[in-house]
Amino acid sequence: MQQHSPFPVMVHRLLVGLVFVVMVTCSTARADDRSSTGRRHMLVINEDNSHFFSSRKPEEMTVKGLHAWVDQYAAGAVTHLFLCTNAMRSSFRSKSRDAIWDPVNGKAPDHRWPRNARRLHEAGIDPYKVWIARCRKKKISPWLSMRMNDVHNTEDRDNFQHSTFWRTHVQLWREPNHEHGSGLNYAHAEVRKYQMAYVRELLERYDPDGLELDWMRFPNHLTPGKEFEERQILTGFVRDVRRLTREWSKKRKHPILLGVRAPAHPKAAAGLGMDAMEWARKGFVDLVVPCPFYFSSDFDVPIELWHEGLKDAPHRVAVVPGLESSVRPWISGTPVGNTLETLYGFAASGNHRGADGVYLFNWMDINDWPVSGNDYKRLLKYGVATKFVTGVPRRHPVCFRDAVPAGFSMNVQLPAEARAGKRFRVHIGPRPGSGQAEVIVGFAKRKDLADSRFRVSLNGLDLKMAGDLADTKMIGGAAARAIRFHCPLDPVKRGYNEIGVQQVAGLTGQQVVWVEIRLDPND
Repeated sequence: MQQHSPFPVMVHRLLVGLVFVVMVTCSTARADDRSSTGRRHMLVINEDNSHFFSSRKPEEMTVKGLHAWVDQYAAGAVTHLFLCTNAMRSSFRSKSRDAIWDPVNGKAPDHRWPRNARRLHEAGIDPYKVWIARCRKKKISPWLSMRMNDVHNTEDRDNFQHSTFWRTHVQLWREPNHEHGSGLNYAHAEVRKYQMAYVRELLERYDPDGLELDWMRFPNHLTPGKEFEERQILTGFVRDVRRLTREWSKKRKHPILLGVRAPAHPKAAAGLGMDAMEWARKGFVDLVVPCPFYFSSDFDVPIELWHEGLKDAPHRVAVVPGLESSVRPWISGTPVGNTLETLYGFAASGNHRGADGVYLFNWMDINDWPVSGNDYKRLLKYGVATKFVTGVPRRHPVCFRDAVPAGFSMNVQLPAEARAGKRFRVHIGPRPGSGQAEVIVGFAKRKDLADSRFRVSLNGLDLKMAGDLADTKMIGGAAARAIRFHCPLDPVKRGYNEIGVQQVAGLTGQQVVWVEIRLDPND
């Protein structure tokens, strides 16, 4: 397998007022790590608010332990670490909201996360200050990430993750007094004031390269059914945050950039009140991360639409699509974890469409999910820039879009009845110059599946069956059988490809639950 090792370059701090693309492309990226457009390529890892504290032993709650976590990302392909500080509660001792270790109903939380976070606090160690400083020393750009409306475990009103503000202001919920809980409604001025206080605290307390507003945890912030109508409320909030980042850029004597996570499709984002396109057009943000919520990875993020809509923005805005950890073919379909090969497929497609990098969410260390420890090390070492991912095997599965307003297409293509026939659309990015291709089709468990026969085509060319896939553990949709179809490279197109599947023999109609294109540039 061909491998390319990125060459490190020096990170330098830029003066306030420089164009964002200069900051992004020069501050942390490696010299040979460029997108298809020639811009240097970002690889972002999001460290969520609980992972480090939950995955480490008490004796690792030291400056040395904090440094070790950053150091694993150094001298490799990772350009940015986004450090999430909160859900409802804060993982440091905040002045504006509960700390994660604060008692609930008089009882201290019995969980490793709050216990370890408290250990650091009592030792006088602020993990985020330590991480920011260590990132800079190791030539990685440190950002802070704020979750804007996290509602984990709201069905349990006494869960230690819930803030006092949320518990005592049920009238400010999107769905007041809902039996399973609800996120806060930004239509209320009290909510905006509460959340802005934490934004202000983050900027006063820390010195990051940027601040990310994570609107995708969770992607519901306004009155149900009125999200599009009330979208200017969130626009005003982002505008006010921008004013704060500019103020603190002057005080810190370097740019503090502003990024947002938002739904993958710009019209879906606007329909849910998170009008990231408008925020960027108004000059409020420097980075947009179009991404799914959680249920699946979206392998068809319309990067072109984002760039087209942003061409008249006052400054260039980076568009870095986000990839989740799991792959689910449809909303109730059985998921599987992403692999390095699906990640490479995502990156190859996104880079080809003009993405400025790849943003990984729920891709954290010491987890073996979605990839093993060795594969994780390989990811950190070689990255996902175009030059690399087009030279290694990659996978392009059919998935769907999980964060859309009512009536908006979720781009669902599966499941499908094989006897009726179905055509599937898959974006692969660049076409390999050599090597081989395969189409993999997975089928649900049904009677007579072993005796059924299928016609599969790629862009109108009938393909030859190459046998069953020996190992189906990375095939989603609860597939009972996955069949390989050999494909010469000639019919493979750059960009979108069309796969046709139709059952041609068998007494029982079969169901298609998985479709993907596999590309191997090696002969």
